[in-house]
This record gives sequence, structure tokens and C-alpha cells, in this order.
Amino acid sequence: MKRGGSKALNEQDELAKQYGVEARRPSPSGEEVPVSEVGRHKILAALKALPPAQTRQLASNLPKCFLPDFASADRVWGLSCQLYELRSGRNWGIGDFADLRAVVGLAKAWGADFVGLNPLHAPFLAAPDRCSPYEPSNRRFLNPLYIAVDGVEGFTASRHVQDEIEQLRLLPLVDYRRAARIKLDVLRKIWRSSRDLRREKSTTDREFSEFRRDGGDDLRLHALFEAISEAQVVSGGEAGWHRWPEQYRDPKSETVSRFEEEHADEVEFHIWLQWLAHRQLSEVADHAQGLGMRIGLYLDVAVGEALDGSGTWSNRGIYVQGASIGSPPDPMAAGGQDWRLAAFHPSAIAEGEPSPFEKLMSAVMRYAGAVRIDHAAALRRLFLVPAEDGPDQGAYVSYPQRSLIATLAALSKRYRCVVIGEDLGNLPKGLQAQLAAANILSYRIISYEQTKSGFKPPEDYPSLALACVSTHDHQTFAGWWKAADVEMRISHGLVSGDAGRQQIRDRKRERRQVLRAFKAAGLPVAAMSEATARENDIPALAVMAHRFIAKTPSLLVAVRLADVTDEKQPTNVPGTSDTYPNWKPKLSITVEELAGLADTHPIIVAVGEKRRPTRAGRSGQVEMRTQSVRR
Repeated sequence: MKRGGSKALNEQDELAKQYGVEARRPSPSGEEVPVSEVGRHKILAALKALPPAQTRQLASNLPKCFLPDFASADRVWGLSCQLYELRSGRNWGIGDFADLRAVVGLAKAWGADFVGLNPLHAPFLAAPDRCSPYEPSNRRFLNPLYIAVDGVEGFTASRHVQDEIEQLRLLPLVDYRRAARIKLDVLRKIWRSSRDLRREKSTTDREFSEFRRDGGDDLRLHALFEAISEAQVVSGGEAGWHRWPEQYRDPKSETVSRFEEEHADEVEFHIWLQWLAHRQLSEVADHAQGLGMRIGLYLDVAVGEALDGSGTWSNRGIYVQGASIGSPPDPMAAGGQDWRLAAFHPSAIAEGEPSPFEKLMSAVMRYAGAVRIDHAAALRRLFLVPAEDGPDQGAYVSYPQRSLIATLAALSKRYRCVVIGEDLGNLPKGLQAQLAAANILSYRIISYEQTKSGFKPPEDYPSLALACVSTHDHQTFAGWWKAADVEMRISHGLVSGDAGRQQIRDRKRERRQVLRAFKAAGLPVAAMSEATARENDIPALAVMAHRFIAKTPSLLVAVRLADVTDEKQPTNVPGTSDTYPNWKPKLSITVEELAGLADTHPIIVAVGEKRRPTRAGRSGQVEMRTQSVRR
């Protein structure tokens, strides 16, 4: 019995090596612990449908991603925001592409060279409250809720519609359900009223037909998914395909084919929505370039997709079945995390012409001057959690890093698009150096840039990086200073009482250390100390933090609008789902009111002073991308 068990274990060890399943994972204390035999077996079961990924040793001569000409002379900055959080006097209770155009103009007037956004991937239109931009239904398509309906040809609105829109504008949180209902109702009316007037010879109809043809089966299947999803919800079912009747779960079934024939107009409507979103986003990207912004739009790419969304339904063979993406236990989440996201299969992600990864990145880069890859460690490995088990049973699985970087390099040059890798958290050894060798910018948040002796000085930041003070997963600098993030983790039960108290003590130490770093960098800290800093000193400290990162040699600096407007509610509290309204808080002021900050807001002034373009930089703007790359 003992010899037989040993033989089985050795076979599993060999299989794990073959499939790139790592034998150890981090623990909350930071030590490496073995992955359980049960967990490793379940991860192997989830991967065995396809041959193992090729995990060749990386050579030193990695393919290089695009860098703009001004990178040798200038360091630039931009704004970042969540598109849905924008308020305006004309939107429908959720930020849209017309608001984005206004912010682009505002950013340019302030001297910024880009506007960074949350992922714009397609959500579940039939389940609007599934609103996390990092758990989309399909990353290759756009979110129609960002369409500026009042900018669509044929738009008219009744008094009732206008009244509801005004109510939605006043809400402090985005009401996705109401916003989706009113937007889709009005868009359907436009679609139906214009359907009989369209002619093949009209310019717009030719553009739509071309868009539909270029989208091919992938676009058709996404639209078909949306139509079925809506029909299921209307009849009392679920938006996600895992809970659909069996005959609808296979896109090639006779039932699905019959549904498509009977609901052809509804499928066409969803294709039209994608076309409208594409046109409006393309117009904003072109507007940014027309204004002379040297980057333009900076778009985010989520690490995975919903397990039951359009992507996994229409092409499930390219995804891992029976496991989801997550993270191992760590000090911020002692039990680890299961993000419930579908992962591309490591043996399918880079296969085919074009590969799934190439299709995904092309779909984003076509609009962007820069893209950020969420969880860049996924280029080498992903932590997969077996279905029905917790993260303590998960394991890291290897991905074909060299092939993925080669794809990024080729596409970034084609689209003249800078690539940024979010390289935070548990990183495999050597990854940051390899990403830098491929001209993939690092992602540096001031609160993460610490050593045992304190905060890193500005000059120690890498030049190939984007530096920032806060992000959507963090409090503003003011919130960080007050330890509001720690209080959130404690109140939502994400850390134990002892761990929370230790994090409060750590924050007091960090406050002292960041003041020392500011003073060493020549910032006017004067006699202020962690103990004596008062409530009305915090805005000045936030300005110092932005001046600090503006001094770094990092190519890009992002200023978050939530820091500018000093938002009290965080965008997202990682690890929560039902206990906090993630992805719903709006900014406290409107886009129109933001326009009044140009000459007065100290954060904008401080960053702008440190990041003024050189004369060469002014004349060396990024070349205009041709219209053909966005078709």
C-alpha cells in the first residue's frame, strides 16, 4: 500500500511538472507552504482537457513593446477615473462616452496627455447589478451602458423619460438597473423607428454592415448570448448560462439555432449596440489625438471573465473548466480569494491565428494609446482555485510567457500603444525584470514602494513605469492617511481584530516614514509630524504625495480624479461583495464643475509644474493612428 501510494504521488508530481502546476504557494505570513495533494489533483483535473502549455526558458532577448519617441526626453502625466462615476448635467445617472469626451478636453486643458479608465468590457445587460468592470461577460466587446443615448441619431425623449433621467443624476450611487432599463428602452425605440428607413446605400448602414461583417461569428454569438440572456431573465431565469435550461447551454444546439431565427431582430439590435459603442469610443479616441494628447486613452484589461458569461458560453474550449482565478492567502485576506473568473487555458491562450490573447488585446488596443494589463503576473502564472473548494486548495499554473509577450510586442507596435503591467502582489521571481526588458511599464503605487527602512525616494522609481498615489482598489491619499482602508477591512471582517490592530500600528509608522520621505525629497513638511498633523493638514499632504511621484523618473504619472475631488467613499473594497456598494459611488462634483479647477487645484498645479513637456516633446507627439485600426 505504501509503495503504491508513493508511486501515485510520483506520477502526480510528474504530471504537475508537465502542466506547470507549482507545488508551493504563499501563506499569510509570507512563507511558502505546500499545495495539498487534493488541491493539486483538482487543478490537474481542470487542466487535463488540453495538452500542457509549453513553458520554455525565457531568453534574454525578449521582444520589445512600443515606446513613443518622446519617452527619451519627457515624462508625462494624465488623469484616471472610473467612467461610470462621472457626473454631468446631461448624462443619465451613469458616466458615458460624451462625458469622457468632455474629460479628455478638460485633461488636455490642464496639460495632461492621457485619460485612464476602468475596463470598458461588455457586462451582463440582462443583469445590470453585476456591475464589476473586472468581472465582465466578455472582454472583447464594449459596455453599451456607456453609450451617450442623446448623441444617437433619431433620439427623442418624453417628459417622463427626462424626469427619470434627472432623478438618476441626483443619486449618490449609480443605479445600474434603472439606468440600463431606461437606456435600453430608448435605444430600442430608436432601433425600431430607424429600421425601416435604413438603406444599404446610406453611409451609416454601410459602416454598420462592415462592422457586423468584421465582427464575424464572435460578434454574432455575443449578441445571441445577450438576446437569450434577456429572454431567460424575462421568464424568471438567470442572465448567466450556467443556470439556463440545458438546451440553451450549447451555442450549436438546435434550440439555440431556432431561437436565433425567431429573434433575429433582437440579435441584430445587440450588434447595433456594439456598433454604437464602438463609434462613440472611436470618436473620443480620435478627439484626444486631434487635441494633441501624446497618449490619449489609457484602457484597462481585466484578468478574466465571468464563469457564466458570453465569452465562456460562445467559446468554452479555450477556457479552463472546473477552476477559477483567485489569489492565495495573504496578510490582506487571510483566507485567500476566489475571484470567480474564468481563465484562458494555458495551452489555448496563444494558439491559433489569431490566438485568443491576440483577439483580446487587439479589441482593446484599437482605441488606446496605452493599455494596462490587470494582474500582469498572469503572463507567467495564474493561481487557480478548484470549483467547490477554497483558495487553500489552489495552486499556481504556468502560462506561455514568452509567446504572450511576443504577441503584446507585435500588437503594441501595430497600434503604437504603450503597455503597462500591474505588477503588484505575489510575483514570480524575475518577472519585473523580464517585463522591463520587454518595455512593459511597471505599475508603482506610492504606498507599496517601501523597504524595511522606509519609503523609496523618487529617484529609485524605475523610468519604465506608471507611478500613482491611489487606484480604484485603494483609498485616496487622505483615506490612506486616516487608515480608512484598514478600518474598512476590520468592519467587513476581512482581517481579524489582532491583524487589524497591527495594521493600524503599521499605518502610524508608515505616516512617520512618508513624512521623512517627503522631507528628504525637498517637500515643505517643516515641523509637521504624524502626531501633530491635523485634519486640515491632510489636503496639503495629498498635494505633497502627488508632487513626490511627479518628481520620479517614471515615464507616466496618473492623477486619480477621486484624489482631486477628495472622495470619502472608496470605489471598491477588495474582498467584499454584498456588504459594500462596489463600483457604484459617483464623484461628488460634476464634469462641468471640474472645469473650474484648472488654475486653482493644487494637485493639478503641482503635477503640471513637474511634468511640463520639453520643446522637443511638444513637437514630437505620437503619430496619429489610422482609422483602419479601429474598424
